[in-house]
Amino acid sequence: MRVDKYLWSIRYFKTRSLATNACKKGHVKVNDQVVKPSRDVYPTDKIELRKDQINYCIIVNDVPESRVGAKLVDIYRTDITPKEAFEAKDLLKYSKDYYRKKGAGRPTKKDRRDIDDFYETSDEDI
Repeated sequence: MRVDKYLWSIRYFKTRSLATNACKKGHVKVNDQVVKPSRDVYPTDKIELRKDQINYCIIVNDVPESRVGAKLVDIYRTDITPKEAFEAKDLLKYSKDYYRKKGAGRPTKKDRRDIDDFYETSDEDI
């Protein structure tokens, strides 16, 4: 089975075209080699996949006939992704814990006062 179809069938991507695009961008490696979407996958292959700023590591147990249900995914793959990868994503989420989105326009008066207060307190620390 093709690697893009495999990643779609074990539910790492919502559509097959997303899996294909990830392969084309070089986000998918099979046995430590960057692969094209048409590369075949066999049992015992190790797939490394970068998705949502997490590097997933998967070992292929078996190749499904078609897309499988969420409860049956573990039959076809073994996930060996280290827990540090998920913790790093949580830290990234906390670092972006501000309420103004980029491109939201000029800061309000309150925002400007908060920024000024921040700079005044940092100058006192020096």
